[in-house]
Amino acid sequence: MNFTNYDYKERKKKVEEILDNTDAVKKVTKFPRDEDFTYKNGYKAWAAAIFVDLRDSTSLFSGEDEVSIAKVIRGFTSEIIEILKKDTTDEYLKEIGIRGDCVYAVYSAPFKDDTFDIANRAFYINTYMKMLNELLKERGLPSIKAGIGLAEGNTLTVKAGREHSGINNLVWIGESVATAAKFSDLGNKDGNGAIVMSSTFYLFYMEEQKKRVSNAEDWWTKDNDKKYGEYWHGNVIIKDFNNWIQSGMKE
Repeated sequence: MNFTNYDYKERKKKVEEILDNTDAVKKVTKFPRDEDFTYKNGYKAWAAAIFVDLRDSTSLFSGEDEVSIAKVIRGFTSEIIEILKKDTTDEYLKEIGIRGDCVYAVYSAPFKDDTFDIANRAFYINTYMKMLNELLKERGLPSIKAGIGLAEGNTLTVKAGREHSGINNLVWIGESVATAAKFSDLGNKDGNGAIVMSSTFYLFYMEEQKKRVSNAEDWWTKDNDKKYGEYWHGNVIIKDFNNWIQSGMKE
């Protein structure tokens, strides 16, 4: 590399063009296709996010060899991604990725049954962690824990990056993504259950869950964090999946 200088005088014109040409934020029921986002517009709609954050990974892997670390990280990320993206479309799943030792997804969530669907994915992930730890134990690898954060909100989304460079991404501005990331840090720690929901997410999810299980509120505990505010936490799992794990995971 041989970076020489940044043509700040010329680039000032480009920045002014960007600032002056952003001309519309459209409120919509659900987010459009990615190709409908331009460098001049933005969209505001209901979005929900789920973040799955590996607990205490630095100390967990400090005594492990690199091959063991690679196996655990791949086992952690691969099936969580599968659960997050299974049976989705581009109109529903807006973004999925990995940030360090955290797997996340952002969904368009215009309806309460969308919220319920995302919560159900969290329950499968929480149960999958039990399966993964059994498989790790069989191979003499370290067991792991994860916090699962869920949040939802009316979210402004803009396309950011540099036009024609191929370097761009959607930026999510609002409580949904930021809060889910923060709440994943609370899960499976300091007495909290693995799954942590924002109040808004919990409200929409519970409306759908109580149609199926009348006492579903008993699964959750309300709490408050000085930094992050009110949240609900629990350890909900998928019963059939968990029974299969406990019975030895045989065909």
